[in-house]
Amino acid sequence: MKGWSGRTGLAKVNIYCRGTVYFVQWAMVVGYVLPTLGGPVREHRLALAGPVVGIALGLVIHRLSRRAMDAYLGRGTVSRPLLWSGVAVTAVALALALSLADAAHPPKTGIAVAYLIGLGLAPFLAAHSLLVPLRTTLAIQFAVLIGVGAALLAMGHTRHQLVAIMSFVGFLTLWMAFTACATTWTLKVMWELREARDVQARLAVAEERLRFGRDLHDVLGRNLAVVALKSELAVQLARRGRAEAVDQMVEVQRIAQDSQREVREVVRGYREADLSVELDGARSVLGAAGISCTVVADGVDLLSAEVRSALGWVVREATTNVLRHGDAQRCTISVKVPSGGGAGGGDAVVLVVENDRADAPTLRKDGGGSGLAGLRERLAAVGGELEAGAVRGGRFRVTARVPCAGVSSGATLPVDGGPSSGALPPSPHASIAGGAEFCSPRASVGEVGSGRPGASIAGGAEGGEGVG
Repeated sequence: MKGWSGRTGLAKVNIYCRGTVYFVQWAMVVGYVLPTLGGPVREHRLALAGPVVGIALGLVIHRLSRRAMDAYLGRGTVSRPLLWSGVAVTAVALALALSLADAAHPPKTGIAVAYLIGLGLAPFLAAHSLLVPLRTTLAIQFAVLIGVGAALLAMGHTRHQLVAIMSFVGFLTLWMAFTACATTWTLKVMWELREARDVQARLAVAEERLRFGRDLHDVLGRNLAVVALKSELAVQLARRGRAEAVDQMVEVQRIAQDSQREVREVVRGYREADLSVELDGARSVLGAAGISCTVVADGVDLLSAEVRSALGWVVREATTNVLRHGDAQRCTISVKVPSGGGAGGGDAVVLVVENDRADAPTLRKDGGGSGLAGLRERLAAVGGELEAGAVRGGRFRVTARVPCAGVSSGATLPVDGGPSSGALPPSPHASIAGGAEFCSPRASVGEVGSGRPGASIAGGAEGGEGVG
């Protein structure tokens, strides 16, 4: 079970809002029971029923309030038996309060009666206010006050006492209803914000898929049409025994090879990562998610394309996991480039991504998880290494070291997963269209809000190990 610091902001708000309503209602139940245990009304035999009625009132109203808040948030309903149970126990509590007021001398019990009536009515009226419109709530409370006032007037209370009691009861019930509605409304706004972020993430994924599909259609549409026509022509020529059928099939082969090359170029735009772009994207995405991001990087342009690509994947994966795991407030990304870009050979580029408030389950010593494992494979292909783990102060740090001369100039970075000397292995995290739908709500804010190429960071860690 996560502790308080390990919960998300929405989970904390949920606990705070619900806890506030429950606490106030139980405080009123305790306040209802106390006058029956002391003061003038305790001398009456009906006062012994006060604790029993109070406990029953608290249990029923607690359950009713929980269901009512779920219904207010659109995440459940309140059954009729539960609602009528709340009405019944509230009616019993009110009847007991009026009976004690009628049995004892009014001047001595005016304050106690006011407490009993107000605290007996407020919990149910507050829970019921979450189920009906504001006008209905005001009408119901006004009708209840009129009925209680008429009963007290018939029992012999003076007008001054009646005004004092009704003022207290009216203020208490309205205040409790306002507290319940305002608190639950705050929670509802948070839920709607969460849902809006999810919608933004899905729209971003849909937009990327449409763009990808459009690019593929533009590339393959004409070529496939030509292949179909030439294949049909080759079939007709072959049936007639003409040698031109071979020429047509050779042309089909050439078009297919050109199409394969063009598709690779399209996909490469989705699967390549550049360090400079990813650093800009990380700053934009984290800033949009409310995380203070500091980027320190000089001399990045001096690095080779292979090194920039490998480190770009580290930044993308690490930033994704900062968004997905924990509740980070600050993140620091630093790139230390040797003088001259390591042209002399042997020097290493060091990339460090560090964030605070790391999620406890992600601080594993083995560093497992497909995200970090995939990064280690990518770095290994360029002679680099990766370290990830917890540091002091509840922080999580990812460190990547890549020798500047660790990759030959002829190393290739294929996008189709084919075998190649020094090639990086294909990663399941490379396509935003395939990974962003599993991104967190926080990540979705960065994806949609950044509008930059680096925003693809948020879609790259379907199963990534937690960095923060």
